Amino acid sequence: MLEGLRGVFTAPSFTTFTSLITGLLGATGSRTVTGMWSAAGLAGRSHHARAHRFFSHARWDPDSLGLFLVRLVVARFVPAGAALQVVVDDTLFHRYGTKTHGVSWQHDGSAKGRDGLGRGNCFVVVGLVVAVPFLARAVCLPVLFRLHIPRSGVSKPDAARALVGLLARAFPERTIHVTADSAYRGPAWRTLPATITFTARLAANAVLYALPPAPTGKRGHPAWKGPRLGTCADLAATAKWREVSVTRYSKTQTVHMATIACLWWGSLHRTPVTVVLLKETDSTLPYDVAVVSTDTGACAETLVSRYADRWSVEQSIKDSKILIGAGDAANRLPLAVQRSVPFAMLGLTVLVLWYAGHGTAETDLAAARARAPWNRKKTHVSVDDMLIAFRRARITAIGAGQDTLDHYPAEAVTSGSAAA
Repeated sequence: MLEGLRGVFTAPSFTTFTSLITGLLGATGSRTVTGMWSAAGLAGRSHHARAHRFFSHARWDPDSLGLFLVRLVVARFVPAGAALQVVVDDTLFHRYGTKTHGVSWQHDGSAKGRDGLGRGNCFVVVGLVVAVPFLARAVCLPVLFRLHIPRSGVSKPDAARALVGLLARAFPERTIHVTADSAYRGPAWRTLPATITFTARLAANAVLYALPPAPTGKRGHPAWKGPRLGTCADLAATAKWREVSVTRYSKTQTVHMATIACLWWGSLHRTPVTVVLLKETDSTLPYDVAVVSTDTGACAETLVSRYADRWSVEQSIKDSKILIGAGDAANRLPLAVQRSVPFAMLGLTVLVLWYAGHGTAETDLAAARARAPWNRKKTHVSVDDMLIAFRRARITAIGAGQDTLDHYPAEAVTSGSAAA
C-alpha cells in the first residue's frame, strides 16, 4: 500500500518512512522517535540519527504526503463523483521547552483549569469524513495539517482555508463541503469558489440581515443587505417551526427546525447563507443549536446531519493521541516540530487504509469478543482492534534489512491475508 507514496520521498527517505510508520503502528510503548525506531526492529542495527534526520532535515513535505493519502482514501471510500465532506478543527500538544519551535500559551480544549489555557504546539487539522464498512460510525481520517503560532499573522481560519484550497486544487471536479465549529468563522470564507461550501455553528451573538432587495432602478448604489433581523434568539421568537426527523450521531430523532435565508454580515459579508435553528422536542429554550451554511441548496436535515458529523474529528484526534501516540515525539527544531505530529496523525489514516485492504473484520471481532466476553454490545471493530491486527501482520515488504519474525509471529496472525 505504501508504494503509492514513494513519489513523496527520496529513495533513502522512503525506506526510513516505511520503517518509522511500521514502528509507529507496531509500538506498544511511547511513540517517541527512538520508540518508533525500536519498534521497527532497528535499534542497534541502524543508527537512530537516521530517524531524527528524517523529521528535521530530510526532503519531504507533509502536505504532499497528505494529498497522496487523500487520493487513496477517496479511491477506496468515496463513490465516483460524490462530494467530499471535510472537517476542520485544532488541537494542542503540550510542550514546555523554552527552545522548542512554536511553543506558546494558547487555548486548550482539554485544560482542567478555568482559564482553558495550555502551553504547547497547536495544529489545525483537516480531515476527510468517510463511511467505512467495518465501523458503525462515520470516521474522520486526518490528511492535512498546519502548525498555528499565535501572533504570527496567520489565523486558524486562514490556515484552514489554505488547506481546503489544497484539496480543491487536487480535486477540481468534486464539491467539497467544509464543516467547522464557531471558532472558525471569519472573513477567510467570504470568497469561496462554487465547488466549496462552509457549514458551522452560528455564534449566539451573531447579527443577521435579510437578503438584499432587488435593484430599484433609481440613482445610487444598490443595497448590499436588507433589514436587520437580529440574533438567533430574535429569529427563534418569530420562526415557523416544523417537526422533522434527522439523523445525528448514528441515531434518528424527531426535532423541531426552522430555516431562514439571510446574510451573516459580520463574518461572511455578502455571501447568502441558510440558518437552521434546531430545538429538541422537550427543550424549554428558544432554540438549542443554530447552524449556518453557504450551501443554500441543501435541505435543513442535510445541514444538521453534516454538522453532527463534525464530531468525528474529535474522536480521531483522541484516537491519534491516545492510541497512535501523536505528540509523543518531543522535537524542538522547526521542521521536526512541523512534521512529527502530522506524521503520527497520518498514521491513523494509513492504519484504516491498510485494514480496509488487508484486515479481516469478522475474525478480529470474534477475537475481541473472546478477550472481553462481557462486552455484548460490541458489533464492530475499533481502532484498537485494528492496531492489534496490524501488530500481528506486516504492512510492507520494504525495510532496512531487519528480521521482524520475532516481532510478528506467524502463529498469532488473525488478518492472514496481510501476513505475506
